[in-house]
Amino acid sequence: MTAQIDTTGDTKDRGLVRALSAWGLAAAVANTVIGGGIFVLPSKMAAAVGAAAPFYYIACALAVGAVAICFAEAGSRVAVSGGVSGGIEVAFGRYAGFITGVMLWLGAGLAAAGIAAGLADALASVVPIFTQPLWRAGFIALLFATIAAINIGGVRRGGGLVSLLIALKLIPLLVFVFVGALHISPAHFTETATTGHADIGRAMLLGVFAFMGMETALGVSGEVRRPERNVPLGLLGALAAVTVLYIFIQIVAQGLLGASLAAAKTPLADAMGKVSPALSGLLLVGGAVSMLGYLASDMLSAPRVLFGMARDGFLPAALAKAHPKAHTPHIAIAVYAVIEAAFAITGAFEPLVILSTLVTVVVYIAGCGAAVILRQRGVAREGKPLNFPFTTAAAALGIGSMIWLTLQGTWQEGAAVVAAIAISSAIYLAALRRRA
Repeated sequence: MTAQIDTTGDTKDRGLVRALSAWGLAAAVANTVIGGGIFVLPSKMAAAVGAAAPFYYIACALAVGAVAICFAEAGSRVAVSGGVSGGIEVAFGRYAGFITGVMLWLGAGLAAAGIAAGLADALASVVPIFTQPLWRAGFIALLFATIAAINIGGVRRGGGLVSLLIALKLIPLLVFVFVGALHISPAHFTETATTGHADIGRAMLLGVFAFMGMETALGVSGEVRRPERNVPLGLLGALAAVTVLYIFIQIVAQGLLGASLAAAKTPLADAMGKVSPALSGLLLVGGAVSMLGYLASDMLSAPRVLFGMARDGFLPAALAKAHPKAHTPHIAIAVYAVIEAAFAITGAFEPLVILSTLVTVVVYIAGCGAAVILRQRGVAREGKPLNFPFTTAAAALGIGSMIWLTLQGTWQEGAAVVAAIAISSAIYLAALRRRA
């Protein structure tokens, strides 16, 4: 096929500077991927597959890594801030770009709601009154209202909250791994083995959720030095480091708690409680801080998607209004907070994050396909593209893995994803009719 090199949107013309190193990209990816879910996930993984859980992190990393290569390839070819949906739009058309944009937003929203539900469970383990539905709902509503109010007050306030919380989230995890490793009991690994049928599909859905988020960090691919080298190096290096960290966290949790890990509401804090009550408190606080960091990041970015879609005529115009003094999309932020609170109040951690995974899988499949199409067409809007030699093989692995993953969900979860696509399609068609 004849190459269709497009240099009208290269880095120089767009004013972008390729200043980010492989280490810088790796830090961005790791920071985005490591969220509050890892403080809850070990017990869910142990309940699904027992002592074999660490091996499933490796399988999930390979699947997500294949998708990540495709995203990096597409991101190096299409100059669009925030990434993968722009490459999908160029490859498959505006409708596909809109649907995947909505799915990314919905996936992030469901994940945030799941994290909030997990945070409410953690609080209830310390203060039992929050196990009561009314108190739980009140806490979740107040949580989202507070974060929304901070963001409505100004983007600097929202960004400052994110920076503060992100800087603190790795400390308790590293303490857990290094201190906990000194106190594990080898006998506990056989105790956590499943006695019945291992739920492999559930474990993979949960594990893939733990690795999601790299698509956000790859939005800066156009500003990475030597992208053909540093993008895959930084991306795969970050995923490898995160995989090792997750595996050690799972091993230490199993080694400390044994069979009781599967039922733990706050697995890392409970495990560290076997070593020191003070360190258990540190893990509880660290888990809360990490979860709050995830929610703060989500509230900073996700409402802007609603704002953008409203500005483009796909949602009610009120969502595109900006606060006259703070210059923030205050209505979009408030509406998003209400939606998130409703999801978190009516759902639990595991169902919400699994549904988030299934929604995001749709985007992952489309992103893998887009990378191959853009490569075949020779599209190159960012100057020299990545041209990773194994992109086609990575796309095949990524698409195959994601299709298998979708088949692991229940029919109700599948129906919810189909309904989301149908509603998004209806919104798109209605907007086209209004414009016509």
